[in-house]
Amino acid sequence: MTNTTDQRTARARHRPARTKKAWIAAALSAILVIGGCAATGSADGAPAATTSSTADAAAPATTSDETVTATAAAAGAFLETLSDEQREQLVHAYDDGSKTTTWSNFPVTFVDRAGLDLDDLTGEQRAAAMEVLEALLSEEGYETVTGIMGGDEFLAEHSSSTEDSLGRYYIAFFGDPSDSGAWQVQFGGHHLGLNATLDGSDDTVTFAPTHLGSQPAVYTNEEGEEVRPLAGMYETAFAFYDSLTEEQKADLYQGSEVRNLTCAPGGTCSYPTGTGLAGADLTDEQKRLLLDVVANWVGLADGETTAAALAEIEATLDETYVNWSGATEYDMSRGDGIYFQISGPDVYVEFADQQGSAGADVDGYTTSGWGHIHTVYRDPANDYADSVTQQEATGTGGPGEGDPGEGGPGTGEPPSGTPGDGAPGDEG
Repeated sequence: MTNTTDQRTARARHRPARTKKAWIAAALSAILVIGGCAATGSADGAPAATTSSTADAAAPATTSDETVTATAAAAGAFLETLSDEQREQLVHAYDDGSKTTTWSNFPVTFVDRAGLDLDDLTGEQRAAAMEVLEALLSEEGYETVTGIMGGDEFLAEHSSSTEDSLGRYYIAFFGDPSDSGAWQVQFGGHHLGLNATLDGSDDTVTFAPTHLGSQPAVYTNEEGEEVRPLAGMYETAFAFYDSLTEEQKADLYQGSEVRNLTCAPGGTCSYPTGTGLAGADLTDEQKRLLLDVVANWVGLADGETTAAALAEIEATLDETYVNWSGATEYDMSRGDGIYFQISGPDVYVEFADQQGSAGADVDGYTTSGWGHIHTVYRDPANDYADSVTQQEATGTGGPGEGDPGEGGPGTGEPPSGTPGDGAPGDEG
């Protein structure tokens, strides 16, 4: 164990009591009021749907050119609130290769993030930073992101974890914000890593690669309402699974053991494919249901961006494979959850329920298995909008900091396994 880890653990043990980040709660509360989130569950233990489908969600910008223009304007307004030193810290070269290693499922103390820590900003600056996300994301996408952030703050307030970086998030720009050229917004922290590339020269937006996660998958906000940031992933995945014939399920299913991510956030990916059920063996309706699953990731922004991404994926869906392991019924009260992989020429999605809480236990809440979600979305043909070559992750301490050791967020030490290897101990 390094001295740095010893010092970090000591700080965690002697830090003052954590206080709720009011700006996270306010952002989540505002979007839930708009979205009308319900707090009901289903009889089989699975939560009922709380949001509409991506295709039905109202969005502040309905076309990609509107998203590009609005996000560039919001980014410019955010820059105006910053000092020269803060601007230098926020904005990096568009082709800076560090963009491939500064997004992660781990808390910010384990992997160095690019850009500015929102905790170090004034209230005005934080509000301006969040307005960048509001311009970039659809209403439902913004609800998903703030729901993930609210869950991490819930862990900070209520769990047994001693990790004092829960609820901390960073924002960075790669390239100068523009409505005529290419640049990237990177935003994330624990269980969240957005990499959105916007290109005003052809009015395109892409979210590859992106990490969305959640722990717990269901939590209660300050108003006593249940929040389920990634419920749509479970719902669409099981709608697809339940549509299959027994013969198709036999090809799809890989066993009861719930696998971990093969292509973990912040690392390289070889995009394994060819295992499971081929898209060519699906009916037209089953293909539509599979695209509904993928829309949970590609559909974070406006309707035009979503439709264009899904059309590209649909064109090679016959060459795309799906595999599944773990539970075969959507019942969060039984078993250890699920794993599935969607792998083809134009899409790579993994969803993995983590078999451990990483020390973040909360009485009365499930923070392992069904309640601890890691996902990754990548585009084998266009990751990072083809602006850089993906690099090997260097460990959980950031560039040059060496390999991680044993432990997890609950101990003040990095989990086993590097961000790029998908090791079973990767439980952040």
